[in-house]
Amino acid sequence: MSQVFPDVEPTINRLRQRLSEACDSLWDDFVDPRDAYAGDGGEWWLPLAAAGRSRADGPLDELGLSRLREECRRLAIGNEFAINGHENRVNYLVGAGHVYLATPRKGTHASDELAGRVQAVIDEFRHQNRWQSRQQEIVRRLDRDGEAFLRFFTAGGQTHVRFIEPDQVAAPERAARDPRARFGVVTDPADVERVQGYYVDGRFVQANQVQHRKANVDANVRRGLPLFAAVRSNLRRAERLLRNMSVVAEVQSAIALIRRHRTGTRAGVERFADETAAQTTVDSQGRTQRVTQYGPGAILDAPAGLEYEFPATGIDASRFVAVLQAELRAIAARLVMPEFMFTSDASNASYASTMVAEGPAVRMFQRLQATLVQDDCEVMWRVIDNAAQAGRLPRNVRELIEVQVTPPSLEVRDPLKEANVNKIAHAVGVLSPQTWSRRLGLDYDQEQMNLAMHAKRG
Repeated sequence: MSQVFPDVEPTINRLRQRLSEACDSLWDDFVDPRDAYAGDGGEWWLPLAAAGRSRADGPLDELGLSRLREECRRLAIGNEFAINGHENRVNYLVGAGHVYLATPRKGTHASDELAGRVQAVIDEFRHQNRWQSRQQEIVRRLDRDGEAFLRFFTAGGQTHVRFIEPDQVAAPERAARDPRARFGVVTDPADVERVQGYYVDGRFVQANQVQHRKANVDANVRRGLPLFAAVRSNLRRAERLLRNMSVVAEVQSAIALIRRHRTGTRAGVERFADETAAQTTVDSQGRTQRVTQYGPGAILDAPAGLEYEFPATGIDASRFVAVLQAELRAIAARLVMPEFMFTSDASNASYASTMVAEGPAVRMFQRLQATLVQDDCEVMWRVIDNAAQAGRLPRNVRELIEVQVTPPSLEVRDPLKEANVNKIAHAVGVLSPQTWSRRLGLDYDQEQMNLAMHAKRG
């Protein structure tokens, strides 16, 4: 056909090329409307409310939440910045532990003896369950997984507590389509905040046996979200950037110098390297390695056509430090923490000027401490109620006794000035010795016993 119509084939080729160019231009200008729903890592965002699913279930389904939790768990294990963030929050929220004090309720005629019995029950629970360490783990789990499940077991009026892994709480197949049992949390059909129980490993557990602490979600959302869910991409980028900076610097600093032979052949270069090498070795892969040693202050004389180049002089890792700091600031902003608390770099911040009563970090830690105190107080009352049901305490103990929980102090204070304030408050009768001791982190009853023993020795 090309012989009959010699001009047809070139014309077809030209048209095909023009059509291809036109399609390429259209493809370059194409905008995918779904790009607005794509995450930084390429994953797709899920809609806030999919068909057949309540808005109270949160933005993820069970599979998506499990994947997000596993991703944040990997960060908590292997990302140094995430580990530092978790540990610092534990330090400030829990510290050396909260102080729990049972006292007679105001307006009642409860005896100090009853308060002492309740205090003994609380101290027994704390000792048997290693509560201070468990408090730290609760905060770590809340931040890492977005939630913490505590299950209570009672025997002889004593209460024991154990953790439930979040993956254990899920709706079994028989309840998969029950809207009341989404995510393994069984709620009142008319009130999602009224929890009736949990499916743990497929078995139903009454709500009064479990305490579910969740974070970073609304009250009507059944499961919590991890602390670093919003900045997990920043954490990965910061880790990779730091790794790349270190690898580049390592490679550059590992090569002492490069000799450039302008006119030499490969054989000539190898012969020159053999002649100037102080030592020659063969590695495990059969490659020859030549080592040349230069003493301090050595002067190199280069023959014609030979140049020396020192790559270490071109190392400038500081160019990327600003980018790394920007990523870390974004993560610190999510934590509402000063940058130095997250990065451990105190060169551009002052602890004393940050941890003041008006500081954002102090306000945030106080708010989190208040929630932690409320949840811990609920645990202590479970312990007291179990002891009362076993006959160890009166049935109406709730009407007679109250439990005061004091978290560690956050503000930077002048110890001498604070001591004078407490002394004046005690002198005018507005501060009790018990509260004063609690502020100092001391057990008032134990200190009184110690003072009595000291007086007998005198």
